[in-house]
Amino acid sequence: MARAADRRAGSGSRRRRRRPPAPSRSGDGAAGFSGAEYALLAAAYLGALLVIYGPSLRGEFISDDIHYVATNVYVHTLSLENVLTILQPYGAATVAVVNYAPVQLLLHSVAWQLFGADVTGHHVLNLLFHAGGSLLLIPLLLRCGLPRGAALFGSLFFLLHPANVEAVAWISQLKTSSALFLALAAILLHPRRPAAALLLFALALLAKPVAAMALPVAFWLEWSREDRIRARWLAAWVAVFAAFAIVEFTAHQRSGAAESMLQGHPVALLRTMAALATRYLVLGYTSWGTSAFHEPDPAWSWLDPWWLLSLPCLGLLGWRLFVTLRSRREEAAWWLCALVAFGPVSQIFPFLFPFADRYLYFMLPGLIGGAWLAARDALATPRAEQLVAARPGAWRVAAIAAGVAICVVFAVRSHERAAIWRSAAFVLADAAKHYPEGVSASLQRAKAAARVGDAAAAVAEIRHAMDRGYNRFEQLLQDPAFEPIRGTQAFQGVVRDTAQMWIDASKSWDDPTQIELRRIAAAHAVRGEIQPAIALLRRALARGGPMDDGVRADLNALESL
Repeated sequence: MARAADRRAGSGSRRRRRRPPAPSRSGDGAAGFSGAEYALLAAAYLGALLVIYGPSLRGEFISDDIHYVATNVYVHTLSLENVLTILQPYGAATVAVVNYAPVQLLLHSVAWQLFGADVTGHHVLNLLFHAGGSLLLIPLLLRCGLPRGAALFGSLFFLLHPANVEAVAWISQLKTSSALFLALAAILLHPRRPAAALLLFALALLAKPVAAMALPVAFWLEWSREDRIRARWLAAWVAVFAAFAIVEFTAHQRSGAAESMLQGHPVALLRTMAALATRYLVLGYTSWGTSAFHEPDPAWSWLDPWWLLSLPCLGLLGWRLFVTLRSRREEAAWWLCALVAFGPVSQIFPFLFPFADRYLYFMLPGLIGGAWLAARDALATPRAEQLVAARPGAWRVAAIAAGVAICVVFAVRSHERAAIWRSAAFVLADAAKHYPEGVSASLQRAKAAARVGDAAAAVAEIRHAMDRGYNRFEQLLQDPAFEPIRGTQAFQGVVRDTAQMWIDASKSWDDPTQIELRRIAAAHAVRGEIQPAIALLRRALARGGPMDDGVRADLNALESL
């Protein structure tokens, strides 16, 4: 109570807030819910997710699931050799998934030993991490002084949010749900178990880089509560993050995805960053705009509606962050969480597709906690307290009814979104529906044109997809929909041009892995450049690795021509 009164007084004063009292034992979340209550909540959360995500539990491996799990030879056998390869920062396993994510790959490997190609077990594992992360939000919110009901609603808001379906129903996004669980656990443990917290922080980073948001959150909460920061632990967290960031940035640059049509357009880039942030705010607080594989256009114009909407929205949010930082309130930690989680996809670094439902996953806890604490301050004003005191029962009933209604709507919409993740066809159809000028829609139209033998229309659509970043020449060769036009000069030309994109990208790779050498060789072979392809395959075979048999078969086929 004393801390809450001090916070309210500080919000209306220009004086620097005095050293706050240390949090009491009753404020650490332990008194909010008992151990038995947490166990019941955990069971209820998992049960609810099994029902809501039921349509996706038998869904197939989709998109990134193929190379992360279904065909990843480093995951299929949990041998010492494969584990060491997965742990190697610049090893073949890292290059294969264009991220240094050993925790994610090891989790996939354990899951493969347990479930093999049966997708249900992989899906349930993701549900377990999502339920766990949602549950950890409760003690974090309680530690900031929120009542039980508010903390529970914040947790349910995250658990049921429709935008989270992409991160939870997509098997390869195990990296997202596991990283958030580990990051939240690190924040919770830091005050009393700093060594364990540091270990969890490192594991979270090794699952997904955006777990870096735990660093400012953990230490801001420590400073705001205890008026101090343990410098040696801060230095340790920063050192772990810096070492990881160097490896991850280098690994990701090899993917060819670190490109953007906004390079060379700094003003449009700034407008687009603001527009993206506003899109995430709207998606986070309303769930409006969920879609598979978003492809919003950049804010090229000063009249772009999302850019214009960003002016009041980001202005208000920036003001709130400034106020809470200046007064050293715990609320600032939540806004920092959302801000740091937005950073990797903000276009500070070039990124081809910076907007996705799954990217909201790490921002959402910050948006939830920040909004709840801001609302608490607003309700602490004399006028608000007077209104609530006049009819406390009615306000309580209205709040409960509104919370239940939101949860029901979110659960229904999440169930509908989960049904989309049954197959790649449904996912691509959803993307095409929301972005008719995007890559997915262009490829669907290309396939439709190919089926009726219209090569010119199909190639035009493929080139439109290439302009937006599409470069998967193997898909063009393997997809049966293109069989009717496969022998046409126009189609062969567009396949060669797509292959050239990979050849051009590979020129910056210092030490290609066996997998990369085989892929570059395939690109040369597609272009009819047989001798360079043979030379690359010989390099791949000399290098050695899990693809030896495939490389040898490719080499024999080319040498026999």
